[in-house]
Amino acid sequence: MTQHANPEHPGSPGPTRDAAQFAAAGAAPAAWSAPGARRTAGKDPWARFGWLMAVIWLVFLVYPVIALVRSEAPLVWVVVGWVALVAFIVLYVTGFMHGMRGGGGLGRTPSTRQWVTFAALIACALISVPAEGGSALSFLPFIMSFASYGLTRVWHWITTIAAVAITALCVFLLPGGLGYLSVLAIVGLLGIVNTVTTWLILRSAEAERLGLELATSEGREAVARDVHDLIGHSLTVVGLKAQLVRRLMDTDPERAKAELADIEQLTAEAIAGVRSTVAGARATTLVEQLASSRDALRAADIALQVTGEPGALSPVQAITASWILREATTNTLRHSRARTVRVQLAPGRLVFEDDGVGAGAAEGNGIRGMRERAAAAGAGFVVGASDDPAGGTRVEVTW
Repeated sequence: MTQHANPEHPGSPGPTRDAAQFAAAGAAPAAWSAPGARRTAGKDPWARFGWLMAVIWLVFLVYPVIALVRSEAPLVWVVVGWVALVAFIVLYVTGFMHGMRGGGGLGRTPSTRQWVTFAALIACALISVPAEGGSALSFLPFIMSFASYGLTRVWHWITTIAAVAITALCVFLLPGGLGYLSVLAIVGLLGIVNTVTTWLILRSAEAERLGLELATSEGREAVARDVHDLIGHSLTVVGLKAQLVRRLMDTDPERAKAELADIEQLTAEAIAGVRSTVAGARATTLVEQLASSRDALRAADIALQVTGEPGALSPVQAITASWILREATTNTLRHSRARTVRVQLAPGRLVFEDDGVGAGAAEGNGIRGMRERAAAAGAGFVVGASDDPAGGTRVEVTW
């Protein structure tokens, strides 16, 4: 048998949010079910066209084709072999596409269709044996990868061990079996590649999930701290003024009325501050904050232009980006007198730019807050003059 090339190239995994890029790199055909692949479905080109990789790797099924052409088996088995080969190709490609659209695997429960497809792939390989002989071993790498990336971790191990054992038995027990020694090497190597790659993908997904939980927890703590500081300060002042009013009610009614008016104003400001903080906490996604910023800017007759997609940032990055976007929007509304705001979103990058009067020499609380939030998220933060010839301020956050 001619030596086979590995149909699943051991590419190194990229970021989880772009897990479909594993397919692009030629890793097993179902970085499908990684969370990032489904999150950006419809926007990520690999989520739309990654199935082409499945078609490209099918070129290695040329060896069963050659075996069928040269087969000396009865005609009925040759016909069955051709039908099984075509069915295998259809099942493999459609299974790949289904997996990329959320069929399960890699830590997520596989759909019933995934299990049925897996069983059908095995059946196609088995009924090809009478016509193809040892060349039917060429189906094993595809079946192994389907189990590794489209099913559960347990079935990854079951399929990998079974494939290695079956190939080893054919090599060492069948007459002329040493001709398939190269297949044994490929199956063994692919088993290692699939094991390491899937482990890395699962660990990366788990790390991202924990990072998201941590960032969410820290965001909640920040909100709680903001509310506590706001309410604590306001209530302290209100309490002192209430005591003063009580003392002045009989001796100086006019001043008591003035102090009551101050208490009313302080209370209204505190309520507004709490509402503002809670509203910011609810805008936990970058998509929601973009919508909120657009509405706020529109009310001030400021146009918002957005380049890129919120999905370009990971969920953890998006939390920090949404807070910074909120504060930058507030600064623009308060100080800039801008007419246009431009927001650029790219992988690991957020740029907020207006055409207003520009930032002052001294940093205010807003800029310091943005810088601290970026530092806490491990991101770089730069604020300076806009690239717009008319002037303005540019805020850039990079990871």
